[in-house]
Amino acid sequence: MTSSRRNNEIECLRAIAVLGVAVHHMQGNLFKNSLPFLDAMFKRCDFWFGVDLFFAISGFVIARGLLPELTVFNGTLRQQARIIVAFWIRRAWRLLPSAWLWLGFTLLAVLAFNDSGAFGHVRPNLMATLAGMLNVANFRFASTIFHREYGASFVYWSLSLEEQFYLLLPLLVLCLRRRIDVFMAGLVVAQFSLIRMPPLMAFRTDALAWGVLLACMTRSATYIAIEPRYLLRLGPLRLIVPALLLAVLALLAAPFTAVWHTRIGLIAVLSATLVWIASYDRGYLFPRNGASRLLAWIGARSYAIYLIHIPTFFFMREIYDRLEIPSPATWLSAIPLCTFAVGLSVLLAELNYRYIEQPLRRRGIRIAEHFLNHQLRDEPQGSSTLMQLTTDMGPDRLSSPVTQD
Repeated sequence: MTSSRRNNEIECLRAIAVLGVAVHHMQGNLFKNSLPFLDAMFKRCDFWFGVDLFFAISGFVIARGLLPELTVFNGTLRQQARIIVAFWIRRAWRLLPSAWLWLGFTLLAVLAFNDSGAFGHVRPNLMATLAGMLNVANFRFASTIFHREYGASFVYWSLSLEEQFYLLLPLLVLCLRRRIDVFMAGLVVAQFSLIRMPPLMAFRTDALAWGVLLACMTRSATYIAIEPRYLLRLGPLRLIVPALLLAVLALLAAPFTAVWHTRIGLIAVLSATLVWIASYDRGYLFPRNGASRLLAWIGARSYAIYLIHIPTFFFMREIYDRLEIPSPATWLSAIPLCTFAVGLSVLLAELNYRYIEQPLRRRGIRIAEHFLNHQLRDEPQGSSTLMQLTTDMGPDRLSSPVTQD
């Protein structure tokens, strides 16, 4: 396993995931009218599987950092509770400021920049904003899907599911300890052949569970034994592996596979397979070149892009409406709108990453470290075990050892 804190291959997968989701969301969001060429493409392949790829990455990255702290650490229940609280502090400072900021901007646009109605009606957006802030957006999404308007912040359903995962995982580890892998395996098996009615899609945890199982495996000799070193011998041809896996994922996400009860389970398995190969960060998926560096750059900003791309799409639709520019009807006429929307999304994501995400993530790490050190001073007899843990962690160890997250 690489000692670098940033796993470039995981970041590349994040980039692919967010780009896939953004392409999936163009139809009906960026483009008011369906574009024939997108309709034809989406009938054969689709890219919403990027959400499940995100889930597999999150399950792996978070569990890879958290499991050693809670299962290896031999402290009291009170001491382990402090580790959990410190984890929650880091996650809150990492995720909530950006999420609430763009919820606020979206709601402001609904109220003040919505002549075309692109952002939807006020009341559904007020409810959607509240659901996003309280991290119950997946419950609202399940209750509104195909029935009534959700609101412009509909992407928050997946963020809420992840937040619920971050809240519950440490408690499950605390209760189950080293049997957390059995629980996650049961979660995978229970859902694999489940008939996924639309509301249940807002609660799919297959890929998250696979990510945790993969994190458990990294602590065993098996993980070293199954390292796919042979991929390096393929040279540039090893790109066939991710290309094939991603192609199968896109096919599984197409409408014609909706009748397969196992398709979400298969998407989760393939997503976890990509994360497994990327977890070694040895170039097994992506050669070290300019393209992979660009993907890693996008991946580092994927959270911001995910939050920003939908309000940006609606913003550009509003601009087009005010300028009385016809909605694109062909791929050629769609190029300018796509260019402006993508460029604005990337610009805003970079600003968010630089001035919101990174400073507040570092602040959350400092607050969590201060919390642990403060509690350490209050421990009777110095609590040498907790002191050793916080010394080993330090400010850098308080984030994931696999990748910045």
